[in-house]
Amino acid sequence: MPTERSIFRKIRKGFFPIIMAAVGIFCGIPSGGVHAAGLLIADGGFGGVLEIKEHDVQVTVNNGVAVTQVTQIFQNTEKRQVEALYTFPVPKGASVANFSMWINGREMVGEVIEKKRAREIYDSYKRKRRDPGLLEQVDYKTFEMRVFPINAGAEQKVQITYYQELDIDHDQATYVYPLATVTRTDVDTRTTGKLAINVDIKSAVPITALESPSHGEAFVVVKHSSNYGQASLETTAGSLAADVVINYQLSRPRTGLDLITSRPLDEDGYFCLTLTAGQELAVMDNGLDYVFLLDISGSMGNDSKMILSRNSLEAFIDELGPQDRFEVMTFNVNPNTLFGQLQPANSDMQEVARKYMQSQQAKGGTILAPAMTTAYKYGDPDRTLNVVILSDGMTEQKERQELLQLIQSRPRNARVFCIGVGNEVNRPLLEQMAEESGGLAAFISRGDNFQRQAKAFRRKLLRPVATDLQIQIEGVRVYDIEPKVLPNLYHGAPIRVYGRYAGRGEAQVTLNGNLEGREFSQSEALLFPQRDPNNPEIERMWAWKRIDQLLKKADRTNSRTEVVDEIIRLGEGYSIVTEYTSFLVLENDAEYQRWQIDRRNTRRLNRDRQAQTARQDELEIIRSKAVADIGPQPVIAQDAIPQAPATAPQKIARVPAPQPAVPDPPRSQSRDFNLNFGSGPVGPLFVGMAYWLRRRRRRK
Repeated sequence: MPTERSIFRKIRKGFFPIIMAAVGIFCGIPSGGVHAAGLLIADGGFGGVLEIKEHDVQVTVNNGVAVTQVTQIFQNTEKRQVEALYTFPVPKGASVANFSMWINGREMVGEVIEKKRAREIYDSYKRKRRDPGLLEQVDYKTFEMRVFPINAGAEQKVQITYYQELDIDHDQATYVYPLATVTRTDVDTRTTGKLAINVDIKSAVPITALESPSHGEAFVVVKHSSNYGQASLETTAGSLAADVVINYQLSRPRTGLDLITSRPLDEDGYFCLTLTAGQELAVMDNGLDYVFLLDISGSMGNDSKMILSRNSLEAFIDELGPQDRFEVMTFNVNPNTLFGQLQPANSDMQEVARKYMQSQQAKGGTILAPAMTTAYKYGDPDRTLNVVILSDGMTEQKERQELLQLIQSRPRNARVFCIGVGNEVNRPLLEQMAEESGGLAAFISRGDNFQRQAKAFRRKLLRPVATDLQIQIEGVRVYDIEPKVLPNLYHGAPIRVYGRYAGRGEAQVTLNGNLEGREFSQSEALLFPQRDPNNPEIERMWAWKRIDQLLKKADRTNSRTEVVDEIIRLGEGYSIVTEYTSFLVLENDAEYQRWQIDRRNTRRLNRDRQAQTARQDELEIIRSKAVADIGPQPVIAQDAIPQAPATAPQKIARVPAPQPAVPDPPRSQSRDFNLNFGSGPVGPLFVGMAYWLRRRRRRK
C-alpha cells in the first residue's frame, strides 16, 4: 500500500487515477474518522475538505422494501488540482445496487467482477495513467473511493443506490437515513447548497400515521391516499450531523401473510413473503429476569455511543414490570456487576441503576465472552432469563467462534437479545448471536424515540412466540429459500422469507408451527404471476440474503472454502460487492468489451429504473387525484346546461374537476390469519381457555 507521502508526491506529479476502494455492504458504515453523510476529503485528508454543494436523497418504500438514491455534488474550492477520498455509509441490512460517478459530464456505471481480476485490470490502467475506478470491501463496514483529479474550482458528482428491508415493530415501520457517524471534529457537516430528502411510501396495507421523530416539523408530511404517504424536507446549508428517521403506522389485521413478487421475462421469479404476529397473542406478564450487559469499551466513546447506550438502557429498565427482576453489568476487557444478584424492578433499584450507569466511562478493549459467561450464572430454572447486550459489537474477529459456542452452551431457558448502538455497529455478529439463541437483534439510532423502542422491546418478550415454524408452498415450485430454517415469531417482529419460484398461478401457502405447546396449521391462496416487473428490488435482496447466510454458515465452521465460488457467482450476477467481488468502473463500453466484462449491472440498473419510473408515474396519478378537489372547481357554461321548466328558477351547476385515470389496483397479496385455525384443538377459543387456565393456576 502506498504511504500518504508517496501519494502526495504522485498527486503533485498529476499521476493518481480514480480509485474506489474498500466498500462495506453488510451493515456498511465507514470508519477511520469520516462522516456518514458521504464526504470528499481533499488529498486523502491532509489538504482540506471539499465543500458539499448539494445533497439529494430520493427514497421510495414499496411494501416495506426501501430504495434509497443519494446524489451528492462536491466542489473543490482550492486553487489547485487535488485527489479526494470519498466515503459513504450503507445502513444496516442494506445491499448496494449501484455506484456511479460522472466523468466529463457522463454517468459511468460500474460492473461487479471477481476481486482479484478487478484488481489486476485496475492496476493495468493505473500503470498507463488512465482513469479506471475500483470499489472493494475491506471488512464488514469500510466503504471508500478515491477520486483524482478534481481540478481547481471543479465539481464532482457521485451517486449511490441501495436497497433495504425496513424494521417493522408493532405495525410501525421505521426508515433511518444514517448521518450521525462523525468521528472527525475538523469536518464541516453542512451543505453549502441544497439539502433535500424526499420519501415516498407505498403500502398495500393502509397507512394511518406518518412522522419524523428526528426532524419533526422540518418535514412536510402528506397522506395522498390510504396507501401512499410522502415526507419531504428541503433546505439550504442543511446539517448532515443527525440521523433522519421516518416512522409510519400501518392498520393491518395483526396476524397475516404479505407477498410481493418480481419476475423478468424468460426467467424464474422471486418472492418475498412476510409473516407478522398479531394481537391474538395475549400478554403473558408473569415476570421475567433480565441481565443487561452494557459495553463501556473505548470504541463506545465515539459518536456519543456511550450516551446513547445509557439513555436506551435507562428507558428499558424504566419499562420493567413489578414482577420482573434485573441486574446491570458493564464490560470492556472484564465484567463488573452492579448488584451481584437479581433485584426487583422497583423504583429504588431503578434509581440505583441509573446512578451507576451515569458514572461509567468508555475505555479499554472489548471482550464479550467473560460477560456472557457471568450473565448465564443468573439463570433460574423456573423463570426465563433474557440476556440483553448493548454494544457496538466491535469485538475481535478471533472471538467470533468462542462467542457462538457460548450461545450454544447457554442455559435451557436463556435467550440472548443484541441491541446494536450507533451506525458503526457490527450487525452481522450481533444478528448471528441473537439468531443462534432464538432471540432478536435490534439497532438504535440517536434520532429515534428511546421510550418507544423500550416499550416495543419489552412487548416482544412478554408476548408468547410461535416456534418450530414451517412454510409450505404448493402449486408452484419454490427453491433457494432464505432463511432455510425460520426463526421464532415474536410479536412486533415480522419474519421475511425470500426465494425463487418456477411455474405460475395460484398457490396454497401453509404455515405450520407450535404456539404455547400446541401445534397449528393455516393455509391461504396467493398468486405467483408469470410476469411482474414492479418489484425488482427484491431480486437483489434475495441474493444479498443468500450471501449473508452463506457467510454466517461458513463462519460457524471457521472455513469459507466451500462458499467462495457461490458468493462470487451471486455477487457478479446481482452486482453485489463482497469480500470476494469488487465494482470496476471503466472509461467506456469499448473498454468493458475489451476485457470481456458483461454489462449485467447496466442492464439490471436500467430495468430497476424503468420500474421506479413506472412507480413514480403511479404515485403522480394518486397525488393528482388527491389535489383535484382543492380550490375552485370548473363551471359548466350555462348554454350547455339542460333548461329547467319555466316555473323553476335556473341555477348554475358546478361539476367536479376532471379526474385522471387511475389504473386498476393489483390483486391484494395480503392474507390475515387472526389465529383462526378452524374447529380443531388449537382454535382461538382453545388458545384463550389455555391462557385463562394458566393465569388461574398462577393466582392459586
